[in-house]
Amino acid sequence: MTDPGPLPYGTPDTPRLAVRGEATLEVDPEIARIAVTVAARGTDRTTALADLTRRNEQALTLIKSYPEALEKLETGALSITPELTDRGRHERVRAYRGRVTHTATLTDFTTLGELTTRLADLDLTRVDGPWWDLRPDSPAHRAARTQAVHEAVQRAREYAEALGARLDALLEIADLGAENTAPVAAPAMRSFAGYGGAPVQESAPALDLEPQRQTVYASVNARFTMTRPAL
Repeated sequence: MTDPGPLPYGTPDTPRLAVRGEATLEVDPEIARIAVTVAARGTDRTTALADLTRRNEQALTLIKSYPEALEKLETGALSITPELTDRGRHERVRAYRGRVTHTATLTDFTTLGELTTRLADLDLTRVDGPWWDLRPDSPAHRAARTQAVHEAVQRAREYAEALGARLDALLEIADLGAENTAPVAAPAMRSFAGYGGAPVQESAPALDLEPQRQTVYASVNARFTMTRPAL
């Protein structure tokens, strides 16, 4: 007769042990994102578009003048909106308003304050951010997962030793949420800071921005068998 192996719930000779391993790391951010919104408004559509194009080119040229710090530059929302008069029965355009938003991803935080100050000094230009973050493939995520596994093994070993037993075999290891278990909410990994688009004085000093450390969280469920306890 074929040996069915250890039962899912364990036996007196081969008890089953289930534990959770968790790890939380505090690490420095790897990237920072800022949103740059350029606007224009005019009573004439052609003039409003020309102003928007000129200011947009100025902002892009300034951002691209930091190639060592710039990792990615993406254009998001673009809008050209006619504003109608509030009075009268006819649809009359009072003005045209346009805006375009870019998102810049930066890796050199030493020049971030200088760039944001120079961008905020441009006409009708708003700067939002920075949003600090880690890359998806950051080594910090692997370090947290590895530490969570070590924590699970250590916890299981301590339980077994408390019963006068030792770990025998690993049955299963799974990310939290990869099976029928309720996921635990991880701590927020992003910070949000904003500063406006009001013009700054000429030759204004660069903003002093301190990167916010990021919280990386990992959790695993692990199941082991252990030797017969000495009860």
